[in-house]
Order: sequence, then C-alpha cells, then structure tokens
Amino acid sequence: MKMLINVPETVVADALRGMAACHPELIVDVENRVIVRRDAPVEDKVGLVSGGGSGHEPLHGGFVGPGMLDAACPGEVFTSPVPDQMVRAAAAVDSGKGVLFIIKNYTGDVLNFDMAAELAEDEGIQVAKVLVNDDVAVTDSLYTAGRRGTGATLFVEKIAGAAAAEGAPLERVESIARRVNELSRSFGVALSPCSTPSKGGPTFELPAGELELGVGIHGEPGRERRAMMTSHEIADYAVQVVVEDLRPENPVLLLVNGMGATPQLELYGFAAEVHRALGERQVAVARTLVGNYVTSLDMAGASITLCQVDEDLLRLWDAPVRTAGLRWGA
Repeated sequence: MKMLINVPETVVADALRGMAACHPELIVDVENRVIVRRDAPVEDKVGLVSGGGSGHEPLHGGFVGPGMLDAACPGEVFTSPVPDQMVRAAAAVDSGKGVLFIIKNYTGDVLNFDMAAELAEDEGIQVAKVLVNDDVAVTDSLYTAGRRGTGATLFVEKIAGAAAAEGAPLERVESIARRVNELSRSFGVALSPCSTPSKGGPTFELPAGELELGVGIHGEPGRERRAMMTSHEIADYAVQVVVEDLRPENPVLLLVNGMGATPQLELYGFAAEVHRALGERQVAVARTLVGNYVTSLDMAGASITLCQVDEDLLRLWDAPVRTAGLRWGA
C-alpha cells in the first residue's frame, strides 16, 4: 500500500508540523500534541476542548478556531490521546468561565477525558463533559460500550461552539451540546477498508463486490455485509435506519460525510439520493453539508447524520465559524 508519508512512526508529528506551517492562527504544540487557537484564552468565554485518535481529519484539529473548538488533542492513529494532553489544552483555553470536554463514545477516550477532568479540576479549572453517541448501527462495538460517537460530533462542536462564542455560561453550553447529541443520529457504509500507516495495508477484509452496512470510523464491524448496492439503495437503507430511530418532527441538519476516499462527485450524487429518501419520508432538510469531515483514513464510503433543529439551534448552526476545516459567515 503506497502512502504519502516518511515513516509510520512520525505520521502524526509530521501532520502537526504541516498544520503549524499552514495555519499561523493556531498554536500547534507538536511535542505535546495539542492544537490551540492563537488568541486563547478568549476573555469571558467558555473553552471547548475535544480530541481523539488521528485518522479522522479534519476532526478534531481542523475544527479549532472562532465559532467552534478552542483546542484539540490528537492521539496516535486510531488511539486515544492521553490525559496530560487534555489537561494542557484545558489550561490553555480556560478564561475562568470553565471548559467543556466533548468526547466521542470510545472506551479509551471516555476513560482518559474522565481522568483529565479530575486532574484539571484539581488545578482549579471547572470542567463539564458531554458524550457523543449518535451511531445507530450497533450497540457495543470493538472499542465502545453503547453507541459509537461519529458524525454528530461535528454538529455538537459547531453549535456548542457558537453558543460559547455568544458568551453563554458553561451550564448553558453543556446543555446545548447534550441536546444536539440527543437530537442526532448517524449511519455509515464502507465500500472498502481503511489502511493504517503502522500496518501498511487494510485493517479488515472486505471482499470485492461487497459493502459493510453500519461500519464504524475505525473499521469496526457494522450490522451486515451485502452485495454491492446502488447509491439509491444505500440511501434508502441508511435513511430508513436513521429516521426510524430519530423519528424527527422538526426540520433536520443533514451531514453527508465521506469516509476519506470517496470523491465529491459521488458524495453529491449520494446526497441527491438522501434528499430524495428523506422527502419520501416527509422529513424536511433545513441545511446540508457535504464533504469529508469525520473520516477513516482512506476508507471509501459515506455516512449520513441527521440532527433535528429548532430556530435557536439553526441560528447557532448558521453563526460564523472560521477553522481550517469549516468556515462561513463574517
């Protein structure tokens, strides 16, 4: 397997050096593996910190900046960051108004963020935590007790980030983040496995002519394997599963997310089918985001995430954001 790297051992450090060179608005601590917006801590603002294993870019480091995260902690590929990173990040962004940890539901992430919260509070930093567990594909998986945290992480980070930017207190930012997670559901499909630098090849076997329905963002098994389906058929399957679980009564935000190796041409074709399938089920779409945002290295495939929104949540979604991976507004 050919990869655009030097050696597997330095993949994350090399990527962080590149991020530092390309984004002077960020402070990228390559040695300690922490990415912080340069103007942190922002006066009278709740700080938002997230993180997880590398390989899901632009999640999370690409979402550091005004209107979203204040800091991110990248681990090694598909490996949780350690508590020291999270404590360092919390200290860097704490203005005295507290810090919210946004945690994807994977066992290592949960344990390490829990430990980091205790350590940060020992240093006088008020910490709240929100767990993201939006994946409806399976309950319990290789790295998870309960549902996995996937595409809704973007919605939580963006909407909670907007609330924090408006000056909302920690309790309010936490409540909004928790609500966004509760109103979100995701489902992913793999057309090919991903390949990690350390292994130099696929992390699981997926025979030619088959796809994995309900795959996780680390290549975890989903619900079932089937013979290859059309975009129309995949959209019907994924939308039905998500809508049955979410039962939306309000309009939704829609994320049509590439897993890393699926081109925009295919993603927009898939987005058309998802819109069709939602329309047939009388689900109104308020906003759509299409692209590679919560990825699995070089996996081919896609996921969909729906989040029910009211006027307030939609306003926060539309609020300005300026990060490496997501930007709009003033």
